[in-house]
Amino acid sequence: MANYVKLGKSDISVYPIGLGTNAVGGHNIYPDMLDEEQGKNVVRTALEHGINMLDTAFIYGPKRSEELIGEVIKEYKREDIVLATKGAHKFVGEEVVIDNSPAFLKQSVEDSLRRLQTDYIDLYYIHFPDEDTPKDEAVGALKELKDEGKIRSIGVSNFTLEQLKEANKDGYVDVLQAEYNLLKRDAETIFFPYTGKKEISFIPYFPLESGLLAGKYNKNQTFTDLRADNPNFQGEKFQANLTKVAKLKRFAEKYHTEIAHVVLAWYFTRPSVDVIIPGAKRPDQVISNMRAAEIQLSEEDVQLISDIFS
Repeated sequence: MANYVKLGKSDISVYPIGLGTNAVGGHNIYPDMLDEEQGKNVVRTALEHGINMLDTAFIYGPKRSEELIGEVIKEYKREDIVLATKGAHKFVGEEVVIDNSPAFLKQSVEDSLRRLQTDYIDLYYIHFPDEDTPKDEAVGALKELKDEGKIRSIGVSNFTLEQLKEANKDGYVDVLQAEYNLLKRDAETIFFPYTGKKEISFIPYFPLESGLLAGKYNKNQTFTDLRADNPNFQGEKFQANLTKVAKLKRFAEKYHTEIAHVVLAWYFTRPSVDVIIPGAKRPDQVISNMRAAEIQLSEEDVQLISDIFS
């Protein structure tokens, strides 16, 4: 097993591969595609094979992902599980607005605790920034909940660097979750210098760019879900990306593994990237993803892969 890592400055230890659970009850993200019992089995498989971090959010479902995870974790020792969830989305009638106000965040934590059927959350994120709330005030509200024992660490997600700096004014932020993968590398120059200096764990989402970096697709593929709006899946750019991904085959063969594992292993060579949370729709994908934590890429291969996606 790979060594456990700490989340930011907290005392929380996690296996470096976590489980992203937007496909566990995330019916709004994958309409008419998800089987809830299979989703629960995905979570069970993760916990039974050594993954201890589950990453969910209010908006996955909405609410349903947290509810399903709450049902599953009752079957295990709570202290063996690191639960991460996120809030900021507020339903106003049919409309969804983003709210970082202290009162709303505190209520969101209480609601998540109830759905997860637990009395504490290990990592609570502000899922998206709003336009009005000073970010240090928003994080200050979470610090109060931390002092009360309702959450153990604080994260922010989808923040700009300026918002992150404001949020971390008092040094309370443990984790930043933001988009980062081999096809979208802006975080290397924008965030990594700051997160490295401030001991903030950087957790990338979409690490496999919705399967594109796993070598799953061919040039004739078309998409009708969230990939349909992603430029990386359109026209000439899609073809160029497929060509780059195909170049990873030789590394997969060299390390006797799959392209996806090589990609995930490469992320662990980046400063601040301590944990990766690939999603899974099936139990076998969970076990497969764990392979990435065991691969030690040579420095030369790290550079070659970087150059392919420069």
